[in-house]
Amino acid sequence: MVIKKNIEVKEAPVTEEEVKNVTRKILIGPDDGSHNIIMRLFKVLPGGHTPLHNHSHEHVVQVEKGRGVVVAGTGEEVEVSQGQSLLVEGDEKHQFKNPFSEPFEFLCIILNPDR
Repeated sequence: MVIKKNIEVKEAPVTEEEVKNVTRKILIGPDDGSHNIIMRLFKVLPGGHTPLHNHSHEHVVQVEKGRGVVVAGTGEEVEVSQGQSLLVEGDEKHQFKNPFSEPFEFLCIILNPDR
């Protein structure tokens, strides 16, 4: 069993194209012995966003702090806030944005795409 304090996990900026003011912590992943599942904590600072993108794997998201906007591939924008959970299907276009004044944090759990 692996037990970690999230506060002690290194936070790193997300440097992918079309990403602005987003950091990520790998809370549990392959380095911890989890070969099939990866749990990540993203923080989107005010004015920040992930790219509008898609990938073959589905993922579940739980909003941990603040509020943000989820953009669907259709362009529909939905505000989400702490206590809400989402399922993003495989190949579904999506984006996370923070137009608000406080940080927006969410857990994102995926199957390890390298498996």
